[in-house]
Amino acid sequence: MTTDLFRQDAYLRECSAHIAALMPDTGGIVLDQTVFYPLGGGQAGDSGQLVLADGSSIAIADTRKGKDAEGNPTSDIVHLPAPGQEVQLAQLTAGMPVTARIDWERRHRMMRLHTTSHLLCHVVPQLVNGCSITPDHGRLDFAMTDPLDKDALTAAIAALVAAAHPLAVASISDEELDANPALVKSMSVQPPRGTGRIRTIRIGGDGDAPLIDLQPCGGTHVANTAEIGAIVVTKIEKKSATTRRVVLGFAQ
Repeated sequence: MTTDLFRQDAYLRECSAHIAALMPDTGGIVLDQTVFYPLGGGQAGDSGQLVLADGSSIAIADTRKGKDAEGNPTSDIVHLPAPGQEVQLAQLTAGMPVTARIDWERRHRMMRLHTTSHLLCHVVPQLVNGCSITPDHGRLDFAMTDPLDKDALTAAIAALVAAAHPLAVASISDEELDANPALVKSMSVQPPRGTGRIRTIRIGGDGDAPLIDLQPCGGTHVANTAEIGAIVVTKIEKKSATTRRVVLGFAQ
C-alpha cells in the first residue's frame, strides 16, 4: 500500500521514501509513500525522478495505479521508468531509500487546468460524460444539446479566476453522497467507495462567500482560483447530437 501524500497537499514537490516492491514485468517501482499522482479521474500521471542515496537518479516517465492478477486496482502506486535505464534499474532493491521528486512545472500546469475544469462545471451546469487533463490542455464533454459560445465561457472563467476563490479539500461519507447525488457531476467516472469517506474539492463557500463548486474529486488542484492565471477556451466541438466538448488551453 502506497501512502498518497499528494491527496492532502498537492504542493509537495518531493518526499523521502523507500522502495516497497519492484515489478519485473513492467519495470515499475512501488514506494511506501509518494508525491507522484497516478493516472486517474481524467488527470494524467506525474513524471519526475527518483533520486538514490549516491546522487544518481531514475527518470520516471509516467505513474499508474497498481493492479492485481485479475486486473483490479490496488492501493499501490507504480512509478514507470523512462526507457534506456536498465543499468540503473538493476541496482535497485526493495527497502532502498529514495527521494521521489515530481516535475513540478508539469504538475502545476495540470493543477491549474484541473481547477479550471471545476470552474467550467459551474459555468456550464450540465453533467459531464468525459474529461481529460494533460499538461498542455484540458477538456470536458458535456451532456447537452444547446450551443456554447467560446468567448462567453472564457470571460466567465476569467471572472472566477480574478475573484480569487479559495479551494478546500475535505471529505464526505458514502451516506452523505447518497443523500446528495447531484454532487457527482461526472457520468463517466464515479467516486471511489469502500473506505467510508470520499474526498471532495470545494471552491468558494467559505463563510459568507458564494459556493462556486463542490464535487468528489481525487485530483490535484491549486489553493486559490487566482493562481490559475490566463486560461482560455480554445475550441468547442459538437461530438455527437447530445455532447458538446469544451477544450481549455493556456493563453498565448
